[in-house]
Amino acid sequence: MVELWRGDQLESLHAGHAVICDERGEIVDAWGDPAAIIYPRSSCKMLQALPLIESGAAAAAGLTDAQLALACASHQGAALHTHAVGRWLAEIGLKETDLRCGAHEPYDKAERDRLIRAYEAPCQLHNNCSGKHAGFLTYTRHIGAGPEYTEIDHPLQRDIRQAFEEVTGETSSGWGVDGCSAPNFSTSVHGLARAMARFAAADEAGDARSRAMHRLTRSMASHPLLVAGKGRACTELMQAMDGRVTIKTGAEGVFIAIVPERKFGVALKICDGASRASEAAIAALLVRLGVLDPAHPAARKRIEPHLLNWRGIDTGETRLAAGFP
Repeated sequence: MVELWRGDQLESLHAGHAVICDERGEIVDAWGDPAAIIYPRSSCKMLQALPLIESGAAAAAGLTDAQLALACASHQGAALHTHAVGRWLAEIGLKETDLRCGAHEPYDKAERDRLIRAYEAPCQLHNNCSGKHAGFLTYTRHIGAGPEYTEIDHPLQRDIRQAFEEVTGETSSGWGVDGCSAPNFSTSVHGLARAMARFAAADEAGDARSRAMHRLTRSMASHPLLVAGKGRACTELMQAMDGRVTIKTGAEGVFIAIVPERKFGVALKICDGASRASEAAIAALLVRLGVLDPAHPAARKRIEPHLLNWRGIDTGETRLAAGFP
């Protein structure tokens, strides 16, 4: 799908799988193997958030669209993210230590530098999945379940697996533990694209699941800075498309797109897990679908960018492979 050229020589290449699905779950276009089984990783956070809305927990807690966007986020750990998640936990009577995602250094440089200057250690609020886990805790508190909500037999994870399999249209072949300690259920690239197409076709006047899907999709598109952060592909590309499309990355080279105006869902997986390739591939597919302007700076930054060394010398370029997309 994506190649790196230095001089006149192909230096590196990135193979992958991608599927574009319509609202019926039928494949419109595909590259690689649509049946390839993958872990969606964080690209499926909107699926993991369905029980939060469908159980009534979101309504009972009065969650805003911004909070639902955070529930689907892989954020930078910037102040706007950590403060929002901290307030959310306080509103439901919980605290940072109730999270089960673990702590890591924030990706946001300003917040990282603030911690260093203040001799402070990062906390779980800085975890890029802390918004998702705040959603998990909101659900757990609402139904009165136990605190270890990342365990595979917890009522939350059982509900997530049921929703995941219903929306992907497949029985998951298994699960692995994600970076944030939550189970991540496997599916095919086709199944993931099928699920995103169902989100794309969801209607706020439809049944309960359709309404939940519609609200999550619109919440993410309306709050792109909360979904990722400054400089991130998810944020910049959604801003470039003026909220018309919802996109979400996942670790190890996964990306999805939800395109409501065409009722299309997109899923892709780069086999070697490279984010430079997944970002180039999703941007190229969005251009192919006519929803992203190839001349927009956010698109040009990711589709066939030139590589500059530390002296600013042009050393090569990333290219889309012949025939893709």
